[in-house]
Amino acid sequence: MKKLVLIDGNSIMNRAFYGIMGSKALTTKDGKYTNAIYGFLAILFKLLEDEKPDYIGVSFDLKAPTARHKMYEGYKANRKGMPTELAEQMPIIKDVLRAMNIDIIEKQLKNNILTESTDQISSINNKIQSKKNEIQQLERKLMRIGG
Repeated sequence: MKKLVLIDGNSIMNRAFYGIMGSKALTTKDGKYTNAIYGFLAILFKLLEDEKPDYIGVSFDLKAPTARHKMYEGYKANRKGMPTELAEQMPIIKDVLRAMNIDIIEKQLKNNILTESTDQISSINNKIQSKKNEIQQLERKLMRIGG
């Protein structure tokens, strides 16, 4: 069976950014932060080595209010915005992923409603599960006809 791995890019970038901070923060010679990129790639390479997926996709939040903000006005109201040092690394990690031929998933629904990374992954998973169920039903029907 083929293996698909879907990664919440924003979650891993945040984890990597805050996991490699302080005196250990990594920067280029001209002072640009690279700690989130380094940490993300370390996690990604370990995942690729351990899981050996046939397919991989990395989902990212789009920068704008999402469907969840429209459903609940107070959604993430008390959360601080993304630090500039992390935000500057987001386009770079996407470029690196594209260079590695890893699909980037950023979904915008009808009426310009945006979805978050976790919603995108959940939607893909639900579609895959639905297709699996359809195939299983078809297999049962074929077994009844043939058996």
